[in-house]
Amino acid sequence: MSSTAQRTGPLDGRNFGTDGITLSPASPATRISLRARTGGLAEARKILGFALPAEPKTSAAKGSIQCLWIGPDEWLIIDEDGSALPRKFAKAGNSKLSAVDVSHRNTAVLVSGQKAVDALRSGCPQDLSSAVFPVGACSRTILGKSEIVLYRTGEHAFRVECWRSFSNYVWTFLTDAAKAA
Repeated sequence: MSSTAQRTGPLDGRNFGTDGITLSPASPATRISLRARTGGLAEARKILGFALPAEPKTSAAKGSIQCLWIGPDEWLIIDEDGSALPRKFAKAGNSKLSAVDVSHRNTAVLVSGQKAVDALRSGCPQDLSSAVFPVGACSRTILGKSEIVLYRTGEHAFRVECWRSFSNYVWTFLTDAAKAA
């Protein structure tokens, strides 16, 4: 009899809902921290099947893969289908880009509902108005005292990416903010 170890998420089993807001842990996902300069963009496009977003606070997606612009030469790639992207990037062996699997490091909280923006605003200095931070927008920012990557997935829906080691703090911060919203 063989058994395979399953990774346990730090927020597994938690769910929170109150009037106008719901919090839930995101499904497990493959995450890649991608750094690329001009010469590596074509290789990244070939591997992903679409071009990387090139403007601040933007994202691009195809199927289960979301690619978030984090900086002038940095992207966070999230694949909820647990793809072979890490192997594809490793196989490419391109010296003009760096793709590091950070799936073990990150987790995410999904925040949704009419009061989602209110809860996030309680600890995030980012302007979350739809005009400035529309659906598809993303940003590296802070929530309380924790660095996060904030990704707007719908008019009233956000993905809050954080390090696993800060996930309990982020969850507790958001539940407290939701209760006050």
